[in-house]
Amino acid sequence: MLRHSRPVIAGAAGLALMLMATACNKKDGAGNAGTSSGAVSTTPVQVTDVKLGRAIGADRQVSDQTDQFRPADVIYAVVETSGSGPNTALQARWTYQDGQVVDESSRNVSAAGDDFTEFHISKPGGWPKGKYTVQILLNGAPVQSKEFQVK
Repeated sequence: MLRHSRPVIAGAAGLALMLMATACNKKDGAGNAGTSSGAVSTTPVQVTDVKLGRAIGADRQVSDQTDQFRPADVIYAVVETSGSGPNTALQARWTYQDGQVVDESSRNVSAAGDDFTEFHISKPGGWPKGKYTVQILLNGAPVQSKEFQVK
């Protein structure tokens, strides 16, 4: 019997290693590969949503969402991103109905997961009534736009 114990022990050790390797590669409930060291995702930053509104909360999310504004309103655009990357450039380009750029601003973000970046415009004398667009660029490339009106 002692002659057969070594192969049995070696086989059991190999099976244990295979089970551990499978457990390390198991996907979690979100569909992301599990990590035992807490490593940050290497998915590049992507814009997942853009919301417009009259106000934002402490969580940097739109608290009064709309696409209809009054001339005296501050107009907020909150850009939701996912993924990770150092020094990712987000840019908001605001245009009036004739294509005239009324404002342009950028933010460098160091993303690590889901995040929100706020842009806003205001005009002390009030915005002319009409149709507007905010275009969001990621590292210089257009990724999303939202139309809105000032009435």
